[in-house]
Amino acid sequence: MTTTHRERIKACINGEMTDRTPVALWRHFPEEDQNPETLAAATLKFQQAYDFDIVKVTPASSFAVKDWGVEDEWQNNPEGSRAYTKRVIQKPQDWETLKPLDPTAPHLAAQLKCLKLVRDGIGADTPVLQTIFNPISQAKNLAGNDLLLEHIKKHPEAVMKGLETITKTTVKFIEAVQDSGADGIFYAVQHAQGHMLELDEYKKLCLPYDQESLKAAEGFWCNLLHLHGKDVYFSLLRLLNVHIVNWHDRETYPSLSEAQSVHRGVLCGGIRQDTLYSGDPEQVKKEAADAIQQTKGKKFILGTGCVVYYQSAHENIMAVRKSVE
Repeated sequence: MTTTHRERIKACINGEMTDRTPVALWRHFPEEDQNPETLAAATLKFQQAYDFDIVKVTPASSFAVKDWGVEDEWQNNPEGSRAYTKRVIQKPQDWETLKPLDPTAPHLAAQLKCLKLVRDGIGADTPVLQTIFNPISQAKNLAGNDLLLEHIKKHPEAVMKGLETITKTTVKFIEAVQDSGADGIFYAVQHAQGHMLELDEYKKLCLPYDQESLKAAEGFWCNLLHLHGKDVYFSLLRLLNVHIVNWHDRETYPSLSEAQSVHRGVLCGGIRQDTLYSGDPEQVKKEAADAIQQTKGKKFILGTGCVVYYQSAHENIMAVRKSVE
């Protein structure tokens, strides 16, 4: 009897032995992501090529904030992310005048349409996750990171007013994602790292909004938290309710083996972004084998620390997929 992707991921989350190590990679589609139909088609084509155990829908980060008026453009970033060309927060008072968005707002609605197209195209046997940028990441995209950090230092109350509005919008959108048939969310956290904010600062300013957002996702069975960057605050996982955690495990503490001793949930990682981008299949296979050995293949999904660079070689991506066979 063939194990479906859904059955394999559920068994992994439950700590059961699986027929093979689950595997999942995801990438940006920096031109297709401007339209729900083309992003859905690109996502489905990627899955048809590699048959991963999880499909993550990866829109441009601006999808969550474009209805507030930001603008961006494609400038050939190797990760496939787009550059912001217009921000909407200029002064501290702007945070306080931000109005909550409904999921029917044009760009949010377009992403829900894309999600439904992916869900219908993938079928029920493969988990589908919708990317959600946490409130402070959305705030960064509204203001620019330097201005956001300046406002946090000098006008924290104003920033928190803005974060309340962003969180209300995020909660409503997560509820709409559940109605669209997704199995979970990919919750992207970008500021829980040493050079951005102190841990106490993060706990005070950001954590309550993360907890509120993730509470809205409790009805899902497959939520994945991505801790972006280096010197990440891995200890925050004790305060956040998720099934899977993904981080740049080859570049920052903790390693996969260290993480298994501090996190009860599923770990996802093992392959460097750079190895997929500029390495060769043998290097990919070596990292994959080491990752599986570190975790003994239990409560582990083979993946990379973040998105696959959009120009990564097909042979390298295929090497990841074949590493678990």
